[in-house]
Amino acid sequence: MTFLSVLQLIVNILFFVIIIGLIVTCVTLFIIDKRQKHHSVLRNYPLLGRVRYFLESIGPELRQYLLLNDNEGKPFSRKQYLNIVMSGKYKNRIESFGSVRDFEEPGFYIQNTMFPVDHDELEIDQQKMIDTYLYEITNEGLFDRKEKQIEKQVEPYNLTDENQIIIGKNVGNPFIVKRLVGQSGMSYGALGQNAITALSKGLGRSGSWMNTGEGGLSDHHLKGDCDIIFQIGPGLFGVRDTEGNFDEEAFVEKSKIKQIKAFELKLAQGAKTRGGHIEGSKVTEEIAEIRNVTPFETVNSPNRFEFLHNNKDLLEFVQQLRKLSDKPVGIKIVVGNLNDLQTLIMDMKTLNIIPDFITVDGGEGGTGATYQELVDTVGLPLFTALPLLDSELKKHHLRDKVKVFASGKLITPDQIAIALGLGADLVNVARSLMINVGCIMAQQCHTNNCPVGVATTDPKKEAALVISEKEYRVSNYIVSLHEGLFNLAAAVGVKTPNDINEHHLLFRNNNGELLNGRQYKKSLYKEY
Repeated sequence: MTFLSVLQLIVNILFFVIIIGLIVTCVTLFIIDKRQKHHSVLRNYPLLGRVRYFLESIGPELRQYLLLNDNEGKPFSRKQYLNIVMSGKYKNRIESFGSVRDFEEPGFYIQNTMFPVDHDELEIDQQKMIDTYLYEITNEGLFDRKEKQIEKQVEPYNLTDENQIIIGKNVGNPFIVKRLVGQSGMSYGALGQNAITALSKGLGRSGSWMNTGEGGLSDHHLKGDCDIIFQIGPGLFGVRDTEGNFDEEAFVEKSKIKQIKAFELKLAQGAKTRGGHIEGSKVTEEIAEIRNVTPFETVNSPNRFEFLHNNKDLLEFVQQLRKLSDKPVGIKIVVGNLNDLQTLIMDMKTLNIIPDFITVDGGEGGTGATYQELVDTVGLPLFTALPLLDSELKKHHLRDKVKVFASGKLITPDQIAIALGLGADLVNVARSLMINVGCIMAQQCHTNNCPVGVATTDPKKEAALVISEKEYRVSNYIVSLHEGLFNLAAAVGVKTPNDINEHHLLFRNNNGELLNGRQYKKSLYKEY
């Protein structure tokens, strides 16, 4: 028998085995599908019905990459996703030929002036350059893109000392910021340690802040030496005893950490007007130790602080924390019940206890895990909630005593500028930063199966996220946002984005009628 004959025999046998294997597999699946009682499609169309489930499982990817146009897709369209990626990876926001915005739809516009401010007239602090890495494309192929990282020094676009924002002017350790944009609350546990570390280092390099989320403080938050807002949720993670009660001693110890610049009491967030939730598969021993809970058990925080029953309790707790820490203390809210909002502001004035800041989160904000009925309907969107809060504070003459943070899909300079015009002093972003550390919007955050290692605590999946590469994208994105804000400031005729206000906004409604920013706010704000 020749070598070729033996080889042919082996190939024939393998082919025969494969064919028999496929036949056995198909017959087995046919019988299983026909006998199972859970899926009607499979009982009527055994084996063939599995194609439906396959297509259903890859549907999000097909829609994202093939079927939807660039302005479709939720929570973020392909265009929005690319705006984020281009800013972080290439520090590039330049477009050509024309806008793809649908100008027939209602929306906000920014009023330009006939005589804009020249660049050299803008009040920008460019003294300390930022060392970073940017990508440069060397070849754009059909199936791949060849690019390289290039070391660069970029201008920071910081606020000047005269325009810097001081949070907590009446405490011993006020929080002074020269940025307008920082990170919104994202907990360690919801995100993995590599993601938290990359964010910390990137935000630290860019001179911005990060909010811990309600999951407590980890060593990973501290690795970038960035400014930190320590968030305290109803679960009291990081400042609780073994019984789940507030631990004053633990709080005081946290307040001594120099990177912690302020504390935030989270009453709610836009996508989750309830207590936090984390699946047991994500609760590693390290996370359990930080939160003072049991490892690998699902954690559901209470829907509210169980020892706070009214505004008086809340504001007195704010005062207590402020005295214990001598640092700014604020609250995070979602505007829904308008009478509740009005009563809160009235009680702040009556008791003369004013939080140093209020974070207002829009209903369109993100979350690692929540329920459909909460994420879709509860809580007003940001561009409605923010002007209501601003108007209520002004009505009671408290606006100059409290800083307002805004959050909710503010991913580009123009959206941030609109928020500033509607009453925000500062802006928090979260999902756009997730995208800059690798998120591809797979919407698997709650499963611990994030395919790119961002929203997972599985070490094997986390290994996909290279900290030393992603941290620079975070820095570039923050710098790019501020550069864009100064471009818009010049366009409206002011020297710093701090000065963008309601007079620089126009809103075009469904009928094509125009409302300036003040008229828009008045149309929302009525006595209630």
